[in-house]
Amino acid sequence: MKIRKTWLELLKDETEKDYFKSLQQFLKSERSKYDVYPEDDLVFNALNFIPYDKVKVVILGQDPYHEPGQAHGLSFSVLDPTPLPPSLMNIYQEIKSDLGIEPEKSGNLSRWAKQGVLLLNTTLTVRKHVAMSHKGKGWEEFTGKIISLLAQRKEPMVFMLWGSHAQQFASQIPARHLVLKAPHPSPLSAYRGFFGCKHFSKCNDFLKSNGCQPIDWH
Repeated sequence: MKIRKTWLELLKDETEKDYFKSLQQFLKSERSKYDVYPEDDLVFNALNFIPYDKVKVVILGQDPYHEPGQAHGLSFSVLDPTPLPPSLMNIYQEIKSDLGIEPEKSGNLSRWAKQGVLLLNTTLTVRKHVAMSHKGKGWEEFTGKIISLLAQRKEPMVFMLWGSHAQQFASQIPARHLVLKAPHPSPLSAYRGFFGCKHFSKCNDFLKSNGCQPIDWH
């Protein structure tokens, strides 16, 4: 699994802990028996897009898409020409409602990542067809460390925590950062408060008020 040097230096101690070694053994076993998403070299794609010191916004989801041809290591994102998954359709709907703009038809969110949006899931792998199948195997401790490292930064950042799995990390984030919580954008929960959360305008208002370039959410 490839990981950007700036992140690897920060996470080196974490990768040597027993839980992470057990996680690697679990993944090796899973991949020997099942299809697991995303591919090995894409597991840390979110980190590989953005150096640690360039992250402006964290969008924290649940686990990768579990159907073929979808997950590529950026939460909620799919490569073209994959049809938009329902969660991403709901995200685009909220952006349109919140900002009055029409997002691109492409589901590839690397255009956000290049602006400093870390598209992270709490769990970084999943078995084909089985949502949350890799929950509780160690990923949450690892992604929690990523959130903790980012929260230590002095520069104000925005953390969008979508769903209960993501919101468990809220207590790690100091008040100088903006923490935005909402239900997961899945069709199962979007109507319980994701729609109307206005996270995208709140995010940009916060960035601008702290002298940062806002995100183009098209």
